[in-house]
Amino acid sequence: MVSKTEISIDNAILADLKSRLVNTRWPHEVDNDKWEVGTNKSYLQALCRYWETEFDWKKREEELNRFSHFKTVIDKSELHFIHEKGKGLNATPLLLIHGYPDSFVRFLKIIPLLTAPDENGNSFDVIVPSIPGYGFSGKPDKPGMDSKAIAALFAELVTKELGYDKFIAHGGDWGGSISEQLALYHPKHLIGVHLTDLPFGHTLEEPEEPSADEKKFFQEIQQWQQTEGAYSMIQSTKPQSLAYGLNDSPAGLAGWLIEKFYAWSDNSGNLDSVFSKDELLTNLTIYWGTQTIDSAIRIYQEEIQAIMAAKYNPLIKLNPFDKTGKKASVPAGFSFFPKDISHAPKELVERFFNVIYWNKLSKGGHFTAMEQPQLLNEELREFAGLLNWRR
Repeated sequence: MVSKTEISIDNAILADLKSRLVNTRWPHEVDNDKWEVGTNKSYLQALCRYWETEFDWKKREEELNRFSHFKTVIDKSELHFIHEKGKGLNATPLLLIHGYPDSFVRFLKIIPLLTAPDENGNSFDVIVPSIPGYGFSGKPDKPGMDSKAIAALFAELVTKELGYDKFIAHGGDWGGSISEQLALYHPKHLIGVHLTDLPFGHTLEEPEEPSADEKKFFQEIQQWQQTEGAYSMIQSTKPQSLAYGLNDSPAGLAGWLIEKFYAWSDNSGNLDSVFSKDELLTNLTIYWGTQTIDSAIRIYQEEIQAIMAAKYNPLIKLNPFDKTGKKASVPAGFSFFPKDISHAPKELVERFFNVIYWNKLSKGGHFTAMEQPQLLNEELREFAGLLNWRR
Protein backbone atom coordinates (compact mmCIF):
# COMPACT_ATOMS: atom_id res chain seq x y z
CA MET A 1 0.00 0.00 0.00
CA VAL A 2 1.32 3.42 -0.99
CA SER A 3 1.61 5.93 1.84
CA LYS A 4 2.68 9.57 1.92
CA THR A 5 5.96 10.28 3.69
CA GLU A 6 8.45 13.07 4.30
CA ILE A 7 12.24 13.17 4.20
CA SER A 8 13.74 13.39 7.67
CA ILE A 9 17.04 12.60 9.38
CA ASP A 10 17.20 12.51 13.16
CA ASN A 11 18.97 15.39 14.94
CA ALA A 12 21.15 12.95 16.89
CA ILE A 13 22.57 11.62 13.61
CA LEU A 14 23.30 15.16 12.45
CA ALA A 15 25.03 16.02 15.73
CA ASP A 16 27.16 12.88 15.49
CA LEU A 17 28.02 13.81 11.90
CA LYS A 18 29.39 17.19 12.98
CA SER A 19 31.41 15.59 15.77
CA ARG A 20 33.01 13.15 13.34
CA LEU A 21 33.82 15.96 10.89
CA VAL A 22 35.56 17.93 13.65
CA ASN A 23 37.69 14.90 14.53
CA THR A 24 38.71 13.93 11.01
CA ARG A 25 42.28 12.63 10.69
CA TRP A 26 43.52 14.08 7.42
CA PRO A 27 46.11 12.14 5.39
CA HIS A 28 49.23 13.57 3.74
CA GLU A 29 48.96 14.70 0.11
CA VAL A 30 51.57 15.22 -2.59
CA ASP A 31 51.06 17.14 -5.86
CA ASN A 32 47.34 16.67 -6.43
CA ASP A 33 46.14 20.07 -7.62
CA LYS A 34 44.40 18.53 -10.63
CA TRP A 35 42.92 15.56 -8.72
CA GLU A 36 45.25 13.15 -10.55
CA VAL A 37 45.48 10.72 -7.63
CA GLY A 38 42.00 11.24 -6.21
CA THR A 39 40.01 13.88 -4.36
CA ASN A 40 41.96 17.07 -3.79
CA LYS A 41 42.67 17.59 -0.08
CA SER A 42 42.13 21.35 0.11
CA TYR A 43 38.80 21.08 -1.73
CA LEU A 44 37.65 18.25 0.50
CA GLN A 45 38.69 20.06 3.66
CA ALA A 46 36.75 23.16 2.59
CA LEU A 47 33.71 21.04 1.73
CA CYS A 48 33.82 19.22 5.08
CA ARG A 49 34.28 22.51 6.94
CA TYR A 50 31.18 23.86 5.19
CA TRP A 51 29.36 20.60 6.01
CA GLU A 52 30.24 21.03 9.67
CA THR A 53 29.65 24.76 10.14
CA GLU A 54 27.29 26.15 7.47
CA PHE A 55 25.32 23.42 5.72
CA ASP A 56 21.71 23.49 6.90
CA TRP A 57 20.20 20.03 6.43
CA LYS A 58 16.87 21.02 7.94
CA LYS A 59 16.51 23.73 5.33
CA ARG A 60 17.32 21.18 2.67
CA GLU A 61 14.70 18.85 4.17
CA GLU A 62 12.10 21.59 3.71
CA GLU A 63 13.11 21.96 0.07
CA LEU A 64 13.05 18.20 -0.53
CA ASN A 65 9.64 17.92 1.06
CA ARG A 66 8.15 20.37 -1.41
CA PHE A 67 7.98 17.32 -3.65
CA SER A 68 5.46 14.54 -3.02
CA HIS A 69 7.26 11.62 -1.39
CA PHE A 70 5.78 8.17 -0.90
CA LYS A 71 6.71 4.72 0.35
CA THR A 72 5.40 1.28 -0.44
CA VAL A 73 6.44 -2.34 0.01
CA ILE A 74 6.70 -4.66 -2.99
CA ASP A 75 7.78 -8.26 -2.58
CA LYS A 76 9.13 -7.42 0.90
CA SER A 77 11.22 -4.54 -0.52
CA GLU A 78 10.49 -1.06 0.82
CA LEU A 79 10.60 1.56 -1.90
CA HIS A 80 10.78 5.32 -1.55
CA PHE A 81 9.72 7.42 -4.53
CA ILE A 82 8.63 10.86 -5.66
CA HIS A 83 5.43 11.10 -7.71
CA GLU A 84 4.61 14.43 -9.31
CA LYS A 85 1.67 14.74 -11.69
CA GLY A 86 2.01 16.62 -14.96
CA LYS A 87 0.17 19.92 -15.35
CA GLY A 88 -0.63 19.53 -19.04
CA LEU A 89 -3.75 18.28 -20.79
CA ASN A 90 -1.87 15.14 -21.79
CA ALA A 91 0.54 13.61 -19.27
CA THR A 92 2.73 10.61 -20.10
CA PRO A 93 4.07 8.52 -17.19
CA LEU A 94 7.85 8.84 -17.00
CA LEU A 95 10.03 6.77 -14.68
CA LEU A 96 13.37 8.46 -13.90
CA ILE A 97 16.01 6.10 -12.46
CA HIS A 98 19.19 7.43 -10.87
CA GLY A 99 22.61 5.79 -10.64
CA TYR A 100 25.80 5.90 -8.58
CA PRO A 101 27.10 7.84 -6.70
CA ASP A 102 23.99 9.98 -6.61
CA SER A 103 20.39 9.44 -5.51
CA PHE A 104 16.89 10.70 -6.30
CA VAL A 105 18.46 14.17 -5.81
CA ARG A 106 19.79 13.80 -9.37
CA PHE A 107 16.34 14.68 -10.77
CA LEU A 108 15.13 17.49 -8.51
CA LYS A 109 15.92 20.27 -11.00
CA ILE A 110 14.27 18.56 -13.94
CA ILE A 111 11.00 17.49 -12.29
CA PRO A 112 9.36 20.94 -12.55
CA LEU A 113 10.45 21.19 -16.19
CA LEU A 114 8.95 17.83 -17.11
CA THR A 115 5.66 18.35 -15.28
CA ALA A 116 5.13 21.73 -16.97
CA PRO A 117 3.04 21.65 -20.17
CA ASP A 118 4.60 22.46 -23.53
CA GLU A 119 2.89 24.56 -26.21
CA ASN A 120 0.72 21.56 -27.12
CA GLY A 121 -0.32 20.82 -23.55
CA ASN A 122 1.95 17.76 -23.22
CA SER A 123 3.70 17.02 -19.94
CA PHE A 124 4.84 14.06 -17.86
CA ASP A 125 3.65 12.34 -14.72
CA VAL A 126 7.07 11.88 -13.12
CA ILE A 127 7.99 8.94 -10.88
CA VAL A 128 11.44 9.01 -9.26
CA PRO A 129 12.21 5.95 -7.11
CA SER A 130 15.25 5.42 -4.92
CA ILE A 131 17.01 2.25 -6.04
CA PRO A 132 16.78 -0.47 -3.34
CA GLY A 133 19.74 0.03 -1.02
CA TYR A 134 19.93 3.76 -1.79
CA GLY A 135 18.65 6.65 0.31
CA PHE A 136 15.24 6.15 1.85
CA SER A 137 14.41 2.86 0.14
CA GLY A 138 14.97 -0.27 2.18
CA LYS A 139 18.23 -2.21 2.24
CA PRO A 140 18.13 -5.64 0.60
CA ASP A 141 18.52 -8.33 3.27
CA LYS A 142 19.60 -11.11 0.91
CA PRO A 143 21.65 -11.46 -2.30
CA GLY A 144 20.11 -11.11 -5.74
CA MET A 145 19.11 -7.44 -5.99
CA ASP A 146 20.59 -6.89 -9.46
CA SER A 147 19.20 -4.68 -12.23
CA LYS A 148 16.75 -7.35 -13.41
CA ALA A 149 15.28 -7.75 -9.91
CA ILE A 150 15.06 -3.97 -9.47
CA ALA A 151 13.34 -3.61 -12.83
CA ALA A 152 10.67 -6.07 -11.70
CA LEU A 153 10.03 -3.99 -8.57
CA PHE A 154 9.83 -0.75 -10.54
CA ALA A 155 7.50 -2.27 -13.13
CA GLU A 156 5.13 -3.30 -10.35
CA LEU A 157 5.46 0.10 -8.69
CA VAL A 158 4.38 1.96 -11.81
CA THR A 159 1.71 -0.43 -13.07
CA LYS A 160 0.15 -2.02 -10.01
CA GLU A 161 0.83 0.49 -7.25
CA LEU A 162 0.32 3.67 -9.30
CA GLY A 163 -2.05 2.27 -11.92
CA TYR A 164 -0.29 3.20 -15.17
CA ASP A 165 -0.56 0.60 -17.91
CA LYS A 166 2.34 1.98 -19.97
CA PHE A 167 5.25 4.33 -19.29
CA ILE A 168 8.59 5.64 -20.52
CA ALA A 169 11.73 4.76 -18.56
CA HIS A 170 14.81 6.96 -18.47
CA GLY A 171 18.17 6.45 -16.82
CA GLY A 172 21.91 6.65 -16.92
CA ASP A 173 24.50 4.58 -15.06
CA TRP A 174 22.51 1.98 -13.07
CA GLY A 175 19.38 3.73 -14.24
CA GLY A 176 20.30 2.74 -17.78
CA SER A 177 20.88 -0.88 -16.83
CA ILE A 178 17.54 -1.05 -15.01
CA SER A 179 15.77 0.64 -17.93
CA GLU A 180 17.18 -2.01 -20.26
CA GLN A 181 15.85 -4.76 -18.00
CA LEU A 182 12.44 -3.12 -18.09
CA ALA A 183 12.57 -3.18 -21.89
CA LEU A 184 13.65 -6.83 -21.95
CA TYR A 185 11.36 -8.33 -19.35
CA HIS A 186 8.39 -5.93 -19.17
CA PRO A 187 7.99 -4.73 -22.78
CA LYS A 188 4.19 -4.71 -22.75
CA HIS A 189 4.32 -1.84 -20.24
CA LEU A 190 7.05 0.18 -21.95
CA ILE A 191 6.30 2.94 -24.43
CA GLY A 192 10.03 3.51 -24.80
CA VAL A 193 13.35 3.76 -22.97
CA HIS A 194 15.70 6.72 -23.03
CA LEU A 195 19.33 6.34 -21.91
CA THR A 196 22.40 8.54 -21.62
CA ASP A 197 24.92 5.71 -21.91
CA LEU A 198 25.26 2.09 -22.97
CA PRO A 199 24.79 -0.20 -19.92
CA PHE A 200 28.22 -1.24 -18.73
CA GLY A 201 27.56 -4.97 -19.12
CA HIS A 202 27.89 -4.46 -22.86
CA THR A 203 31.34 -2.92 -22.47
CA LEU A 204 33.01 -5.94 -20.87
CA GLU A 205 33.73 -7.93 -24.00
CA GLU A 206 34.04 -7.16 -27.72
CA PRO A 207 31.32 -8.56 -29.96
CA GLU A 208 32.14 -11.04 -32.66
CA GLU A 209 33.45 -9.34 -35.81
CA PRO A 210 33.59 -5.80 -34.35
CA SER A 211 33.65 -2.76 -36.62
CA ALA A 212 36.59 -0.34 -36.60
CA ASP A 213 34.65 2.06 -34.36
CA GLU A 214 33.74 -0.76 -31.99
CA LYS A 215 37.38 -1.85 -31.77
CA LYS A 216 38.40 1.72 -30.95
CA PHE A 217 35.67 1.98 -28.32
CA PHE A 218 36.77 -1.17 -26.53
CA GLN A 219 40.39 -0.02 -26.58
CA GLU A 220 39.26 3.22 -24.91
CA ILE A 221 37.22 1.26 -22.36
CA GLN A 222 40.22 -0.92 -21.54
CA GLN A 223 42.39 2.16 -21.00
CA TRP A 224 39.66 3.75 -18.85
CA GLN A 225 39.44 0.62 -16.70
CA GLN A 226 43.19 0.76 -16.09
CA THR A 227 43.20 4.44 -15.11
CA GLU A 228 39.72 5.13 -13.69
CA GLY A 229 37.98 1.82 -13.04
CA ALA A 230 39.52 0.70 -9.74
CA TYR A 231 36.48 1.88 -7.74
CA SER A 232 34.26 -0.46 -9.78
CA MET A 233 36.58 -3.43 -9.30
CA ILE A 234 36.62 -2.92 -5.53
CA GLN A 235 32.85 -2.43 -5.31
CA SER A 236 32.14 -5.47 -7.47
CA THR A 237 34.50 -7.80 -5.58
CA LYS A 238 34.98 -6.68 -1.95
CA PRO A 239 32.30 -4.05 -1.22
CA GLN A 240 31.97 -4.96 2.45
CA SER A 241 35.64 -4.26 3.18
CA LEU A 242 35.30 -0.77 1.72
CA ALA A 243 31.99 -0.09 3.48
CA TYR A 244 33.44 -0.14 7.01
CA GLY A 245 35.56 2.94 6.43
CA LEU A 246 33.01 4.86 4.37
CA ASN A 247 30.19 4.21 6.84
CA ASP A 248 32.36 5.36 9.78
CA SER A 249 33.96 8.53 8.40
CA PRO A 250 31.96 11.32 6.69
CA ALA A 251 35.19 12.78 5.28
CA GLY A 252 36.06 9.36 3.90
CA LEU A 253 32.60 9.01 2.39
CA ALA A 254 32.88 12.46 0.83
CA GLY A 255 36.35 11.73 -0.53
CA TRP A 256 35.14 8.54 -2.18
CA LEU A 257 31.98 9.99 -3.77
CA ILE A 258 32.95 13.57 -4.61
CA GLU A 259 35.85 12.46 -6.80
CA LYS A 260 33.31 10.96 -9.21
CA PHE A 261 31.32 14.19 -9.38
CA TYR A 262 34.59 15.91 -10.31
CA ALA A 263 35.78 13.31 -12.82
CA TRP A 264 32.45 12.66 -14.54
CA SER A 265 30.95 16.15 -14.84
CA ASP A 266 31.53 18.94 -17.35
CA ASN A 267 33.29 21.29 -14.94
CA SER A 268 36.55 22.40 -16.69
CA GLY A 269 38.48 21.68 -13.50
CA ASN A 270 36.17 23.72 -11.25
CA LEU A 271 33.57 21.59 -9.48
CA ASP A 272 31.89 24.66 -7.97
CA SER A 273 31.02 25.84 -11.48
CA VAL A 274 28.61 22.90 -11.90
CA PHE A 275 27.41 21.92 -8.42
CA SER A 276 26.85 24.03 -5.36
CA LYS A 277 28.19 22.72 -2.07
CA ASP A 278 24.60 22.44 -0.86
CA GLU A 279 23.75 20.14 -3.79
CA LEU A 280 26.74 17.89 -3.17
CA LEU A 281 26.17 17.80 0.58
CA THR A 282 22.47 17.05 0.22
CA ASN A 283 23.41 13.90 -1.67
CA LEU A 284 26.17 13.06 0.82
CA THR A 285 23.96 13.63 3.84
CA ILE A 286 21.38 11.22 2.44
CA TYR A 287 24.05 8.53 2.15
CA TRP A 288 25.34 9.34 5.64
CA GLY A 289 22.03 9.73 7.43
CA THR A 290 20.54 6.53 6.01
CA GLN A 291 23.79 4.55 6.33
CA THR A 292 23.36 3.18 2.83
CA ILE A 293 26.85 3.32 1.31
CA ASP A 294 27.28 -0.43 1.91
CA SER A 295 23.94 -1.37 0.33
CA ALA A 296 24.44 1.16 -2.49
CA ILE A 297 27.79 -0.20 -3.67
CA ARG A 298 26.68 -3.80 -3.30
CA ILE A 299 24.77 -3.54 -6.58
CA TYR A 300 28.15 -3.72 -8.34
CA GLN A 301 28.78 -7.18 -6.93
CA GLU A 302 25.22 -8.30 -7.60
CA GLU A 303 25.44 -7.22 -11.23
CA ILE A 304 28.83 -8.78 -11.90
CA GLN A 305 27.64 -12.09 -10.46
CA ALA A 306 24.55 -11.96 -12.70
CA ILE A 307 26.70 -11.18 -15.75
CA MET A 308 29.14 -13.98 -15.03
CA ALA A 309 26.31 -16.46 -14.52
CA ALA A 310 24.92 -15.45 -17.90
CA LYS A 311 28.29 -15.38 -19.65
CA TYR A 312 29.04 -18.99 -18.88
CA ASN A 313 25.57 -20.16 -19.88
CA PRO A 314 25.98 -21.66 -23.39
CA LEU A 315 22.37 -20.76 -24.27
CA ILE A 316 23.11 -17.02 -24.10
CA LYS A 317 24.64 -15.57 -27.25
CA LEU A 318 23.65 -11.93 -27.55
CA ASN A 319 23.13 -10.06 -24.33
CA PRO A 320 24.93 -10.81 -21.05
CA PHE A 321 22.15 -9.11 -19.11
CA ASP A 322 19.34 -10.93 -20.89
CA LYS A 323 18.69 -14.55 -20.10
CA THR A 324 16.25 -14.81 -23.03
CA GLY A 325 18.99 -14.24 -25.60
CA LYS A 326 16.94 -11.55 -27.30
CA LYS A 327 17.49 -7.93 -28.28
CA ALA A 328 15.17 -5.40 -26.65
CA SER A 329 12.40 -4.50 -29.10
CA VAL A 330 11.08 -1.48 -27.19
CA PRO A 331 11.83 1.84 -28.99
CA ALA A 332 14.98 3.37 -27.53
CA GLY A 333 16.50 6.83 -27.53
CA PHE A 334 20.07 7.81 -26.66
CA SER A 335 21.38 11.24 -25.71
CA PHE A 336 25.14 11.39 -25.16
CA PHE A 337 26.72 14.19 -23.15
CA PRO A 338 30.40 14.97 -23.89
CA LYS A 339 31.91 14.59 -20.41
CA ASP A 340 30.13 11.35 -19.53
CA ILE A 341 32.21 8.24 -18.86
CA SER A 342 31.94 6.64 -22.31
CA HIS A 343 30.36 7.11 -25.73
CA ALA A 344 29.55 3.88 -27.50
CA PRO A 345 29.33 3.86 -31.31
CA LYS A 346 25.87 3.52 -32.76
CA GLU A 347 26.53 0.13 -34.37
CA LEU A 348 27.37 -1.33 -30.95
CA VAL A 349 24.29 0.15 -29.30
CA GLU A 350 22.09 -1.16 -32.09
CA ARG A 351 23.21 -4.71 -31.31
CA PHE A 352 21.18 -4.46 -28.09
CA PHE A 353 18.56 -1.74 -28.61
CA ASN A 354 15.90 -0.74 -31.11
CA VAL A 355 17.29 2.77 -31.59
CA ILE A 356 14.87 5.35 -32.98
CA TYR A 357 16.51 8.48 -31.53
CA TRP A 358 20.22 9.35 -31.36
CA ASN A 359 21.82 12.66 -30.41
CA LYS A 360 25.13 13.97 -29.15
CA LEU A 361 25.04 17.13 -27.04
CA SER A 362 27.67 19.86 -26.82
CA LYS A 363 27.84 20.15 -23.04
CA GLY A 364 27.08 18.16 -19.90
CA GLY A 365 28.37 15.06 -18.19
CA HIS A 366 27.35 11.97 -16.28
CA PHE A 367 24.90 13.76 -13.97
CA THR A 368 22.91 15.25 -16.83
CA ALA A 369 19.71 16.05 -14.94
CA MET A 370 21.72 18.03 -12.38
CA GLU A 371 24.17 19.63 -14.81
CA GLN A 372 21.96 20.43 -17.79
CA PRO A 373 18.32 19.92 -16.76
CA GLN A 374 16.91 22.03 -19.59
CA LEU A 375 18.86 20.13 -22.25
CA LEU A 376 17.79 16.78 -20.86
CA ASN A 377 14.20 18.00 -20.63
CA GLU A 378 14.35 18.89 -24.32
CA GLU A 379 15.87 15.50 -25.19
CA LEU A 380 13.19 13.59 -23.31
CA ARG A 381 10.42 15.60 -24.95
CA GLU A 382 11.98 15.12 -28.38
CA PHE A 383 12.17 11.35 -27.84
CA ALA A 384 8.68 11.15 -26.38
CA GLY A 385 7.36 13.02 -29.40
CA LEU A 386 8.41 10.08 -31.57
CA LEU A 387 6.35 7.67 -29.47
CA ASN A 388 2.68 7.21 -28.73
CA TRP A 389 2.35 10.31 -26.52
CA ARG A 390 -1.22 9.84 -25.34
CA ARG A 391 -2.26 6.90 -23.22
